[in-house]
Amino acid sequence: MGDLVAVWEIALGAGVHKVEFEHGTISGKRVIRVDGKEVFRRDWMFKLVGYETFEIGKAKCVIYIEAASGFYYAYGLEVNGKSYKKFTENQSKIMRTWYCAVQEKQFRVVLEKDTLDVWVNGQKMDTIDEFVDDGTEMHFEINGQEAYIKAVSSGSRKEGLIHTLIFNGSEVPESV
Repeated sequence: MGDLVAVWEIALGAGVHKVEFEHGTISGKRVIRVDGKEVFRRDWMFKLVGYETFEIGKAKCVIYIEAASGFYYAYGLEVNGKSYKKFTENQSKIMRTWYCAVQEKQFRVVLEKDTLDVWVNGQKMDTIDEFVDDGTEMHFEINGQEAYIKAVSSGSRKEGLIHTLIFNGSEVPESV
């Protein structure tokens, strides 16, 4: 791990993934780890700049290696064709995340607003959707207990819909 040059965290519906990149500027070695598991290795590369591609689930990722100045290099990450910065900004707009506990076990609930997929600890949930007087509700279970995400209009076109997780009859605060 002496050649570790970059670390990124990528939030996807199925979970938050840690990407580590090693670049040996003498050996040309390139190693990519996702959540501590090696997913790519190349040793003895003579070309020290370029790019490497890999996937995390359905997300297509590219790490770029560019010469900066002298013997320094710049590293960048692209996810689904967007720079890391743009991707994370976009994810914060399309995902809503909540954390709740059941019998001392922590659960991460994610709503992907663009697809309306609901994920609990990385598992895509089957939902039963229904219209209610003031909006819609997406019903599912967390560890065998009732939960639903309620969507209501904010009354402002700019704000759009407000999503709230209700678990065991109580509102769960959204995670930032």
